Amino acid sequence: MNKRYSTIIIDDEAPARLGLENLLKEFPETFNIVDAAQNATEAQQKIEALNPDIIFLDIEMPGCTGFELLERLETIPMVIFCTAYDQYSLEAFETNSIDYLVKPVKLERIEKTVQKLKNFHNKSSSDEILKVLKDISNRKEPKKMTSITVKKNDKIIFIKLEDISFFEADSNYTTIHSEQGTFLSTETIANLENKLPDNFLRIHRGIILNKEYIKEAQKYFNSRYIITLNNTKNTNITSGRSYSESIKINLGFF
Repeated sequence: MNKRYSTIIIDDEAPARLGLENLLKEFPETFNIVDAAQNATEAQQKIEALNPDIIFLDIEMPGCTGFELLERLETIPMVIFCTAYDQYSLEAFETNSIDYLVKPVKLERIEKTVQKLKNFHNKSSSDEILKVLKDISNRKEPKKMTSITVKKNDKIIFIKLEDISFFEADSNYTTIHSEQGTFLSTETIANLENKLPDNFLRIHRGIILNKEYIKEAQKYFNSRYIITLNNTKNTNITSGRSYSESIKINLGFF
């Protein structure tokens, strides 16, 4: 008889937590979801209280990464990383105690994780796991976030970054302008700026744009610029004064 694993899902994005929970529910004989957490502090409390067999853990979270969370734990459960970043080499996750899922997570990939658990026999020690994580952290490869998740009605939608022309601050939320339409994300502009790859540029307190969509840029008064995007609406965006130097460097103005 196969073991049923008590499971905690840890991710700072609510849509990602819900989406993964729905996938894991397709395997009730393998996963018993006992709780979820949205940050490292909450996760540590729940892990220590519930002592789960497995945690599904996002790597990049505001304030404390998934790696840093594991370093805080006295005993580390089996870890399955879920992340929109692909800079961490898969080779480092080939121990039987660790697996690695790239967002957007697909049902067929969870099936492989389930099969791996069926063949699982020996649990690595916390020291061994921390050594692997330290080796990965020291590689310092560039961020390569590839998608962002949003919740719309009862659906979880995965939007590829390559389809997004710009992000626009909307109170404590962010509007995503993409080729698929507009969507509202629970991420703040500040959080997104820290996560997005180098082809995204913040040009205003409330705007981050995809440089791949820039059609033209022209100087405006007060050290500002008018940037026209090559999207379906040919959007014109006026930059903020404090972002002048960054725009000069990134867009080649001298």
